[in-house]
Amino acid sequence: MSSTAQIDAVRRFSRFYTSRIGLLHEGLLGSPLSLAEGRIVYELGTRGSATAAVLSAELGLDPGYLSRLLRGFEERGLIEKTASATDGRQRILSLTASGRAVFEAIDARSAEEIGALLARMAPAEQGRLCAALGTAERLLGGPAPAAPAVLRPPQPGDIGWVVHRHGALYAAEYGWDETFEALVAEIAAGFLRTADPKRERCWVAEREGAILGSVFLVRLSDEVAKLRLLYVEPAARGVGLGRLLVRECLRFAASVGYRRIALWTNDVLVAARAIYRSEGFRLVASEPHHSFGKDLVSETWERDL
Repeated sequence: MSSTAQIDAVRRFSRFYTSRIGLLHEGLLGSPLSLAEGRIVYELGTRGSATAAVLSAELGLDPGYLSRLLRGFEERGLIEKTASATDGRQRILSLTASGRAVFEAIDARSAEEIGALLARMAPAEQGRLCAALGTAERLLGGPAPAAPAVLRPPQPGDIGWVVHRHGALYAAEYGWDETFEALVAEIAAGFLRTADPKRERCWVAEREGAILGSVFLVRLSDEVAKLRLLYVEPAARGVGLGRLLVRECLRFAASVGYRRIALWTNDVLVAARAIYRSEGFRLVASEPHHSFGKDLVSETWERDL
C-alpha cells in the first residue's frame, strides 16, 4: 500500500507540472480550445485521419462526450467527415483547412514552450529529465520504450522501397494519384545516378530491421542545398523522428559548406511544415497549382546555415 508521503509527492508533482505547462489557462497554448479539444485536434493533425472509435480508445474519452466535442468541431468548421472506402458504416474524421491551421499553431506553440523549458537546462540535465520521464511513463503502465532509430545510408533496394511508400502513403492519406509516385521515382533515380557523396546524401531511418522513414539532401548550387522527400511511417510518427531527419540534413549541409538550405512542399503537409518552422525555416513563396490529381498550394521554405 502506498504511504501518505508517496501519494502527496505524486500529487505535488502533478500540481507543479500542470501549472508549469499552463494546463490551467483558459485556452490550451493560447488557443480557444480546451485540453480535451486540443488533444483531439493534435491526434487528427498527426495521424491525418481517424475514426471516432479510434480517438475514443486512444484518448480514453467517453464516446458520448467525444461525440459532443466532434459535433462542436463540425459546427466551427474544424473537421470534416467522409465515408470509409472499406466500410460504408464508418466515418473518417480529418481536419479542414481551418482545423489544420489551428493544429499547426498549437503544435508550433507547444514545441516552442517545451524547447524554452529545456533550454534552461544543461544538455546532461535534459538527458536526465527525459530518462526520468520515460521511467515514469513505463511505471505508470505506458509502453516500454522502443529501441532507438538508427540513421544509415541507403542499401540496395531501399530507394525503391522509399518510392513505393511515398506512393502508397500519399494516396491513402491525401488521395494523390500515381503522378506523385512518378515524381518521387524521378527524383530518386536522379539521386542514384548522379549524387555526389561529398555533398549529397540520403538517410534511411531504421529500427530493428524495419525502415521507418527517410530524407534526401541534394545540391542546388555551391551555396544552396535542397531537402527532399522527407517521410515517416505512420507508426513511427509523433516521437521526433521527422525532426531528427531534418536536423541531420541541417548538420550535414552546414558541415560541407552550404550557406542555405531550401525545400519545396505543399500546404496540406501540416506536420512536416510544423517541423520546418520549428527548425528555423521560413516560408518564402507559395503558389496554387493542380498536381497529383488535387488542387494544392505549393510552398518554398528556406533556412540560412
